[in-house]
Amino acid sequence: MGPEDDGLAGITGDRLPDERRIEGDLSDAIRPGGALWALASAGPQLRESAALAADAGLGALAEEGRPRAVVVAGVGTAARTGDILATVAGPRCPVPILGHRSAGVPGWVGAADVVIAVSASGRSPEALAAAEAAARRGARLVAIGAPDSELQAVAERARASFVAVPRRAPARLSLWALTVPVLMAARELGLVSLVEADIAETARRLDEDAERCRPDADAYVNPAKELAMNLAGSIPVVWGSSPLAGVAARRFGDMLAANSRYPVVSGELGEVGRGRVGLLDGVFGSLAEGRKDIFADPGEDELTRLRIVLMRDDGLDGDDSTPKPDTRRADAVADLAARRGVRCDVLPAEGGCALERLASLISVPDFASVYLALAHGLDPMRVPAVSEMKDLTLGGE
Repeated sequence: MGPEDDGLAGITGDRLPDERRIEGDLSDAIRPGGALWALASAGPQLRESAALAADAGLGALAEEGRPRAVVVAGVGTAARTGDILATVAGPRCPVPILGHRSAGVPGWVGAADVVIAVSASGRSPEALAAAEAAARRGARLVAIGAPDSELQAVAERARASFVAVPRRAPARLSLWALTVPVLMAARELGLVSLVEADIAETARRLDEDAERCRPDADAYVNPAKELAMNLAGSIPVVWGSSPLAGVAARRFGDMLAANSRYPVVSGELGEVGRGRVGLLDGVFGSLAEGRKDIFADPGEDELTRLRIVLMRDDGLDGDDSTPKPDTRRADAVADLAARRGVRCDVLPAEGGCALERLASLISVPDFASVYLALAHGLDPMRVPAVSEMKDLTLGGE
């Protein structure tokens, strides 16, 4: 990668990014505060957040015993923390865990319940309204967000636990900083089995993936650059083979939309297997073959095609606490895609606990979404439509 290679500008619809463009001038992305820098700091982010949560007095949550239900309130990345809590807790969790993405809290919430309000900025209207409603109803409250924020003020007025998480990047690049306090609050309530070794191994996994996905690693050894090149110019369809992989799939959909500005379909195979799998037979799937102009020059009038990203979680051997995922749908989707000439990338979950396995499915795609953005000349740190949407709706995450 030479200093003269700007590599990122001038990509049009018929000029798809190649390896040289993906490996162009990354100076803004790797500087402190840049997108790649933020993703590379995921491991330290997780460790710091765990330490902050440990000092936040979350142990007081256990004094009133097990709650009737847990509500995780927030929008965007904050809402994903509730999805992660639910999948780490698993189907045998003794109480329901509900993600709440609108203002206030459900009408049934009361003194028997716990509300966890999450906002990276500490000023999300949804999280603030949820925290205030929880306090009025006498529910146990945990608030997680930026220090010296409105959310901290609400928590202090309610005499509730507050985990102050420094905001060094946009919320979507701070997933682990927001997630760990949610998990540690649930651990105090006896809802998840999360030992210190799980946190350490997950942080180590994030460190190792950051090393593999570093900007100076060529695409043939950098899985994030390879994935970005595979997705370039396609319509990504990201499916997870289990509830855990489904959370990772929806996360990748979020990142592709916000960072890369790509339209994307994402979800869990259990919910898409009877409907959205029909995309394989559509005009961007198998029917695209019949629309090719055989007389066109190579690369000319290339039709946009689907590209499947299959996040596969086969579970842990010897783990009797969680039902073994059914792998038949994942096998079937890969087979159906191959029959129709639709390319499919399979990303397997790795690790010794649910949190590490989830991290293994999230970290590399996170990097891929940023490399794909940079290859198209887009700044993943500045998304004008998102900023304008916030202005038009009077604030938010």
